[in-house]
Amino acid sequence: VKDNVSVILLSEIVWDKFRPNTGCFEPLLLHFPDYSKGELQQILSTDQHPSYSAEFYSSYINMLLGVFYPICRDLRELRHLAALNFSKFCEPVAAGKVKETDTHKLWKYIEPHLKKAMQTVYLREVSSLQWEQMEEHETGALRGLSAHTHVELPYYSKFLLIAAYLASYNPARTDKRFFLKHHGKIRKTNFLKKNEKTSNHLLGPKPFPLDRLLAVFYSVVDSRVAPTASIFSQISSLVTLQLLTLVSHDDQLDTPKYKCAVSLDFISAISRTVNFDIVKYLYDFL
Repeated sequence: VKDNVSVILLSEIVWDKFRPNTGCFEPLLLHFPDYSKGELQQILSTDQHPSYSAEFYSSYINMLLGVFYPICRDLRELRHLAALNFSKFCEPVAAGKVKETDTHKLWKYIEPHLKKAMQTVYLREVSSLQWEQMEEHETGALRGLSAHTHVELPYYSKFLLIAAYLASYNPARTDKRFFLKHHGKIRKTNFLKKNEKTSNHLLGPKPFPLDRLLAVFYSVVDSRVAPTASIFSQISSLVTLQLLTLVSHDDQLDTPKYKCAVSLDFISAISRTVNFDIVKYLYDFL
């Protein structure tokens, strides 16, 4: 066409996830900020229900954001939650108990329902009503999932957290057994000592140095990753999120040590999202 053609790709996946190893031109990355609360209010209000006024639906969206905005900024998820819970919001109006303009009574009616619906954020296959019915029948299959389903981590942060869990709960001398290809046959009985009869999971997480964390990370991640500042910033983010605990860094010359602060259920759920079978790498489950 004899023109300067520019290609624009829109993606929610980080470039590192699909960067080819053979080398290529680096794209110019433009990061778009999250929507503000006012912008989400404006966008979600456009999905007005034809049977109700625009003011009525806008007040509903305002209440919905008041509950969900602190834990969820995803437009599609909020739109899904708005559609899922709107029928419950309309019940007292449809029954003639409350007027559309009486926002105070409407809020009192919908507040407990929205707070229960917080447990189903990102559980697309389960509505808040189904969740209530499951709890009434004491079905425990999904109980406890809500604690980690709304934690959204970057791709490499998940592997960093997995590596931190392995470093916290595996003895350091077993790293070769799990992460070297030609380690030879090593039986668990050879590792056991008199004071090692108790499960590491019962004793709790043990601190590990930064270099061991990175060594395990590069062993478990499924692609070659350069040790960039991005990796170190993601470690700091995990500490800020209280998923990792910094246990010693008093001296600037000393290597920082960390402990993993998540449960086995939590890390198992994170591992499933990246197709990593963490149980195969845990010393306690040999």
